[in-house]
Amino acid sequence: MQNRQTRNYYHVDVFAEKAYSGNGLAVFLHTENWPADFMQTLTQEKQQFESIFLSNIQTTNGYYASARIFTVEEELTFAGHPILGAAAVLHRTQANDQQQCAWTIQVGEREIAVRSDHRGDHFVCQMNQGKPNIQAALSHTQVAGVLQRLGLQQSDLIRNLPPQIISTGLDYLILPILSDAIDKVQFCGKDLEQELAKLGAKFVFIFDVQEREIRTWDNAGKVEDIATGSAAGPAAAYLYAHGLVQSDQSITIQQGRFRHRPSCLSVEKNSDGEILVSGGVWGISSGHLEAMPRK
Repeated sequence: MQNRQTRNYYHVDVFAEKAYSGNGLAVFLHTENWPADFMQTLTQEKQQFESIFLSNIQTTNGYYASARIFTVEEELTFAGHPILGAAAVLHRTQANDQQQCAWTIQVGEREIAVRSDHRGDHFVCQMNQGKPNIQAALSHTQVAGVLQRLGLQQSDLIRNLPPQIISTGLDYLILPILSDAIDKVQFCGKDLEQELAKLGAKFVFIFDVQEREIRTWDNAGKVEDIATGSAAGPAAAYLYAHGLVQSDQSITIQQGRFRHRPSCLSVEKNSDGEILVSGGVWGISSGHLEAMPRK
């Protein structure tokens, strides 16, 4: 059995204003040589929307860690709330005497800059998602197939705003909807992912631009996400691109209301045009794994 004094697992809530709100996350430390199938199994065991696995942690010549991110179905090349949660856990476990830290977290080939700020009983973390990749606007007719699979109609879209695919790491189809349509989603059919692929998108979210609230799901429609950092960046980029907010204005994106876990995702754009996404991170529990992967 693992030494009971060796903690290698942390549960935190991200994009939260207090504990037991926001989006829960499992963070695992010192996962060098853990096989991918074990990481996938652990994520399924925890039943969180995502888990993050950290290795190669360094604190001598800068603060650095490698990361792998899994949903219950697949490994991701990027995600928002796992990166922020990881930075808070790294700060707590590796540099607890510091007020602020600047981390480099590498996911695949991408290095992501993250700042963590210790606020006493919690952390506030901010990640630089880089410059958004904004694709050409789509017509309402072009997204009719996606709308159908969400149980929505073209009349639910805002007439003078286009659907659009924007990425800060994952390709999201953004559907700008009327406020009274945000609670109308009913998944129809099992081929949403194929419909999105026809448009060049990986995921979709509906966006009430007036209230600045988003909703997004896994592509099977089984689980609604609580707070999606990888979608908050594109949502803010959409508002900036269409002149709905000023370029120097900070934005608060709301999410999670329909899961009874209201979350706040703060977004701003720096002078280089890069999207910065931040949120509070609160510790919930920590411990060790008794059933470790077999070597």
